[in-house]
Amino acid sequence: MGDLPRRTFGSTGLDVSLLGFGAMELRGPAEGGPPLGDAEAGRLLNTVLDEGINFIDTSIDYGRSEELIGRHISHRRSEYLLASKCGCVPDASIRSDHVHTAENVRKGIEQSLRKLKTDHLDLVQFHRSLTQNEFEAEGALQEALAMRDQGKVRFVGVSGLFPNIQEHIRAGSFAAIQVPYSIIQRDYGGIITHAAQAGLGVVVRGGAARGVPEDWTSRSYYMLPNQAMRRIWEAAALDELLDGMSRVEFTLRFTLSHPGLHTAIVGTSNPEHVRSNAAAAASGALPADILAEVLRRLEAAEAPSHNF
Repeated sequence: MGDLPRRTFGSTGLDVSLLGFGAMELRGPAEGGPPLGDAEAGRLLNTVLDEGINFIDTSIDYGRSEELIGRHISHRRSEYLLASKCGCVPDASIRSDHVHTAENVRKGIEQSLRKLKTDHLDLVQFHRSLTQNEFEAEGALQEALAMRDQGKVRFVGVSGLFPNIQEHIRAGSFAAIQVPYSIIQRDYGGIITHAAQAGLGVVVRGGAARGVPEDWTSRSYYMLPNQAMRRIWEAAALDELLDGMSRVEFTLRFTLSHPGLHTAIVGTSNPEHVRSNAAAAASGALPADILAEVLRRLEAAEAPSHNF
């Protein structure tokens, strides 16, 4: 079993591993994911748990992800916290469809429970960052909270974005918030601090920049074009600070240096990447002098920044 650091997840009382697993890569080729056989998925998921990762983030929107988690590791359910999404349409032909009604939220959560082979979700997150009025207009938020009260969900959260994210924190309806954040995109650094101070559990996605900047050409990063990512990295001359680390390890350890986050979910279909990410997370935050120099260089390069 891996020896990963853990943090208390906001005011929930849950202890989460500093590194979490984002299960989107299990979605399958039909949903734009990598080809991954059933046995390979089983090895991957068991490696996640063997490395001490105890927070798994999935979604109805992620194709076969929930089904594969239920098939391969539901017998180890006591070893991990399970987060999924709501507002998504069960078995929708178009993945981007989201419907925020009480009926759809209930159907989605009940389907997730069946596929994941569990009697509860530790966290269900709204997969769209709407206004409070939009969440409540047709009973979506009220239904999620009702299912929490029934024990089918332990906590309700939201995958938040500007411009509504401050309202999510103020509203008091959510126990957790998920945001994008990394060395490449620090826009939500101040939000992480604010949410943590308000007692919310904070989940960071994209903390290893989805494998970037090892490959500048294959992906964009939360609508930040790959050439913009490369410009930020090179303008700050961050390669000079690696000291033997890969760019991905350096990027992940930068993310984990933020004192406000509780877990950073990183997705992969490769068990070796799970192990290397776990090793990086076990190393913890970047040394204070290196971190300070990174921030100084990013500021000088005028990289996107809204507080650390």
